[in-house]
Amino acid sequence: MKINQAYLKRILFILSLWPILSITIDIFQDNLGANPVEFIERHFGKWTLIFLCLTLSMTPLRRLTKISWWILYRRMLGLFVFFYASIHLLCYIGLDYHFAWNAIKNDIIKHRYVLVGFLAWLLLIPLALTSSKRMIQKLKTNWKKLHKIIYLIAILGVLHFLWLVKKDITEPLIFAAIISLLFVLRIKFSKSKNH
Repeated sequence: MKINQAYLKRILFILSLWPILSITIDIFQDNLGANPVEFIERHFGKWTLIFLCLTLSMTPLRRLTKISWWILYRRMLGLFVFFYASIHLLCYIGLDYHFAWNAIKNDIIKHRYVLVGFLAWLLLIPLALTSSKRMIQKLKTNWKKLHKIIYLIAILGVLHFLWLVKKDITEPLIFAAIISLLFVLRIKFSKSKNH
């Protein structure tokens, strides 16, 4: 049976909007807890990490399953990483600090988790800007080199979450374990490719 990739891509796109739908439901049902701003911020922060893990898993899945079409979804998932990271940042700037730029600047300097989170978002910008087919053709081998930054972004994202929660570090450690496994798989496949 032939799989319609364009149809699957549309379904994946719709499913990728679930974080927005779910938070909208929570808002209307008043399920945001004692600190609604923190709830919304963390919601989009966690979904950023989920989409980051999904994006990083596309290449290992292609190599493990020998099915090439996993890669067709990588770019879209990567753009959703940037999308949800940007919403996460906008919630912090707008809902938490009401665009008080001096206070935001001081918070970045004072708290390391804010600094690494902001650095991760900044590093996502060139990846989002160079995600088109045109930019892939233009940058050629440099495109792959540039997009390896995603692994640094993943580390910064986990550190951001780990330093933020402080006490219950279960969720950050789960993300750290998944990303570590994806790193190991990448190294393993790179070594086998060279032999």
